[in-house]
Amino acid sequence: MSSNFDNYISGNIKTLYRRRLYAPVIFLLILVVLWIRYPIANMVFPTEIGSSDKISDHYRENDLFIKTSIEDLTFTGYTQVNKTRNTGYYYYYTKSNGNIGIVLLSPGTCEEGLTQIDKVTVYAKICYGGKNYKSLIDNMAVDLNWTERGLYDSTTYYYLSEPDYGFRFGLLSFIIAVAFALYTLIYLIRCIIYIAFPYLAPCCLKLAPFGNPKHMLEEADQELATLPQLATEDMFITEHYFIEISKYGIAFVPIDKILWIYKHSTLHKLFWYHFHISYTLNITADNKLYIRCPKNLKSDIDGIIDYLSEANHDILVGFSEENRRKIHEIQGDPFHFEKIMKKFSKNKVSTDF
Repeated sequence: MSSNFDNYISGNIKTLYRRRLYAPVIFLLILVVLWIRYPIANMVFPTEIGSSDKISDHYRENDLFIKTSIEDLTFTGYTQVNKTRNTGYYYYYTKSNGNIGIVLLSPGTCEEGLTQIDKVTVYAKICYGGKNYKSLIDNMAVDLNWTERGLYDSTTYYYLSEPDYGFRFGLLSFIIAVAFALYTLIYLIRCIIYIAFPYLAPCCLKLAPFGNPKHMLEEADQELATLPQLATEDMFITEHYFIEISKYGIAFVPIDKILWIYKHSTLHKLFWYHFHISYTLNITADNKLYIRCPKNLKSDIDGIIDYLSEANHDILVGFSEENRRKIHEIQGDPFHFEKIMKKFSKNKVSTDF
């Protein structure tokens, strides 16, 4: 006899992880676009260029962060100011082709404005000149007795800026991007593995202490397809298994490993208006396996509890302090609150006389 429950658990595991493929794929595509659009790797691994290289070509290729050695620098007399603090000093130098290059050096590199620097190696960002850069060229033209047009012809609209390099920010961005990419890639690979081999999914591997997860999944699938004992919208019982398949997740457990079952209610309301009450089935199984089946009908949960308690008379039914203590004794939880309090109470100094 077969039914529409053929390979129901395996099929739902595959469907679940197929749906979960979309988010990591989209996220990886966004990371790739950002990686291409913003030169994060270039900030951490700058391009080494010669002093005569055309920085405009690197700028157009989005190769903005460079390492270069420059000789015979002369202070222009102009600085970059942030409020009242000098954050950079403008220097000019002559390239091998006779043109003039402009570089903005950090205060530490130029020792707060040395007049001449024989040679310096800098990590800098290639910047396109704006209003401040135009003012610099205009003033330099006056100082050097050049025409503004003549100085523009000898320089470019691009200059090097050491303060704008931002290595720490680039390194942090690089680490975060790589970490997110690796995490997403690992998650994507895991989803693909679970689709190809459903018995490796977490809901199956949690049953490893009870036996072979692959055989247990096959057995649960077979029983659900041929001998379903009880079925609600989200929960099922077969001869040997309790099964939950809902939008909140997938779980199944051998009935003979269940230790405690109980339900609790949740009142859903908005401000003072009460919408409805939903019920959650809580299952505690051996080896500290916990299953929650939220937002079910009270009648469905009551039917599940009645059937399971009949199928396994050792199951504790209902929430009570006595049942809670029994479960803690069985599970042997070393982090149990009462044990911690008991330890502290032993160290407490008595003040009774």
